[in-house]
Amino acid sequence: MKPANRSSRLPEVGTSIFAVMSRLAQEQGAINLSQGFPDFDVRPELVDLVAKAMRAGHNQYAPMPGCGPLRKVIAQTVSATYGRAIDPENEITVTAGATEAIFSTIAAVIGPGDEAILFDPAYDSYDPAIRLNGGVPVHLSLKLPAFSIDWDEVRSRITPRTKLIVVNNPHNPTGTVLGDADLAALAAVAEEFDLVVLSDEVYERILFDGVAHQSVLARPGLAFRSAVVFSFGKTFHATGWKVGYVVAPEPLTREIRKTHQFVTYSVNTPVQMALAEYMEDPANYLGLAAFYQQKRDRFRSLIAGSPFDPYPCAGTYFQLVSYRNLSDRPDTGMAEWLTRIHKVASIPLSPFYGDGTDPHLLRFCFAKKDETLDRAGEILARL
Repeated sequence: MKPANRSSRLPEVGTSIFAVMSRLAQEQGAINLSQGFPDFDVRPELVDLVAKAMRAGHNQYAPMPGCGPLRKVIAQTVSATYGRAIDPENEITVTAGATEAIFSTIAAVIGPGDEAILFDPAYDSYDPAIRLNGGVPVHLSLKLPAFSIDWDEVRSRITPRTKLIVVNNPHNPTGTVLGDADLAALAAVAEEFDLVVLSDEVYERILFDGVAHQSVLARPGLAFRSAVVFSFGKTFHATGWKVGYVVAPEPLTREIRKTHQFVTYSVNTPVQMALAEYMEDPANYLGLAAFYQQKRDRFRSLIAGSPFDPYPCAGTYFQLVSYRNLSDRPDTGMAEWLTRIHKVASIPLSPFYGDGTDPHLLRFCFAKKDETLDRAGEILARL
């Protein structure tokens, strides 16, 4: 018997560059500074709280929108951080990681032929999620060297079919952050053209040098038309738990949950209950910026004087570097060469561009133990 012959809905999409480079790093025995996950442990107190929740019997399905205690503490945290009152019952949905929150939000907004504006280099899940829901991604490039948004270009690319604009702040992979002027421009554009905003803010706690996070939740004119995505995995070094959440006004939340309930239905219960208790103490997340700034500064000092030229990094736990002083290879070839020959894995930037633009930049993840960064830095400094 032959399998059914069906055309692919994503014919040009292969395995994610993150999986490709992590697999290559493992095969080559390389130091993995490619995929964005820490190589240090989750805090033992949080692990103990998960075990406590399991032993207390929290092992069955959670409510579809998320456990009540977790949604309550999320609402309290949003209020304390951004000065905005959130209804935990009707405006917060706990999801299977930020990626599911992004997909469910896009499915809530985008239908066949609808357009969604993205800014390249863009996180790689946005475009496929739009196309899988019948939409048309409209890719606009951030302007080098600062990776800034040209808001006049944004206006020129909006059509009657435009329904959604996706922003990522702090931005993966560039490490840039949106300022007050950007948020004001975003609000003006979204209001003028009646757009929904999907704001990916999973690195909200990881900003450096005194920079404050500019969340759309802090702006009433934006918050009432936005879905804002967050990640516990990024905040608590637990990417493998795949727990995130999305905050949105009640009418949009209702639509997001229609997809969420058929994608995952609910997220694992003991982890939700543990996070609810852990988040009661703000000290468990308020020191994150200083923690990662030390790692950013350590990595940058290790490659100082090397052929790698670091770009400014105001947030996230990623450092972009130019390798033009070392090689004119395409970025994918350069990343593979570094991994195979010198045993340090990174991520090339071109897969983040819809048209494959290659700015000859690599992304290194510094969410690693100091000894890991030291070993990688020693190798890179010798090149």
